[in-house]
Order: sequence, then C-alpha cells, then structure tokens
Amino acid sequence: MAGLEGIEQPRRHGSATAARWSPGVEDEHALKALELFGNPTEAEVSLPSRPESAATARRLAQVVILRHWALGPKLAEDAVLLVSELVGNAVRHTGARVFGLRMRRRRGWLRVEIRDPSRGLPCLMPVQDLDVSGRGLFLVDKLADRWGVDLLPRGKTTWFEMRVAER
Repeated sequence: MAGLEGIEQPRRHGSATAARWSPGVEDEHALKALELFGNPTEAEVSLPSRPESAATARRLAQVVILRHWALGPKLAEDAVLLVSELVGNAVRHTGARVFGLRMRRRRGWLRVEIRDPSRGLPCLMPVQDLDVSGRGLFLVDKLADRWGVDLLPRGKTTWFEMRVAER
C-alpha cells in the first residue's frame, strides 16, 4: 500500500507478512537513505520519478528534521506527510524522469522544495468528504504555514514552509 512501507499490514491467508515496524529499523533506513542519496540540506538530492521514491524522500525529511535539526516529532510527522504529497504529485503529474528534494532552515522556519522539469502548475481543488484522491494540496494548504510554486526557466519548484519554535 502506498505510503505504508515498513508498516505491518493485515495478514492475508497464504501470503507472507511485512516486517514489523520499529523506530530503530526506521532510523536505520533513514540514515541509509541519507548515505545513499545525500543530505538535502547541503545540496539538492535527485531522486528517480517512481512511486517508491516517496519513501526515500520521507526518510530523508525525517532524519533531517529529527536528527540534524533536533525538531519535535509532531512537526516531523506533518512535514513528512507534506513531503510525501508533493513527491506524489511530482511523480504522478509531471512526466519527469527525476525530481529534486531540497530542505532549508532559517530562524523560525523550515522550507522543503520539490523541483521538477514540468512547468504545469499544481491546482488546489475543493475536497469533498467522500473523495478518494486529490487531497494532496489540500493537506499542504492546511498543514503548512505557507506554500507556493516558483516557475523556473525549465520547470518549477513547489515548496512549503512551516514555523519552527526556536528554543
């Protein structure tokens, strides 16, 4: 199931079950993603435009927010969800072979950017209770403090920002 990698799924008769999720295993996966793909706070990380890249992007965001920036788990949970939504949009709607992930932090804010080569703009659609898809930008709009799109000479960057309580 999309977005539930590493989480135990209901047992089905005659099929193998997924590995049980644990924070230690997830931390290990996140650190491995950082090692393999690079740190999105230092330079843009290029990821293949495939559905499984959403899990990699989530892991990178998680390890940066929790370990590098030492921010809280609620902020991390919301940011990771929004990363997943923007990556999903880039994979589904742009036709790109790769997309870029960049994360920045400045006093009082964190910013996540997803760059792709399409100049097609994302569209915030009204959401109804029984809708089964189309909630991605709705979630971004509700959970992020700010979000937007910057058109580039070749493509665009879709971004969101969240307030960070300074200690």
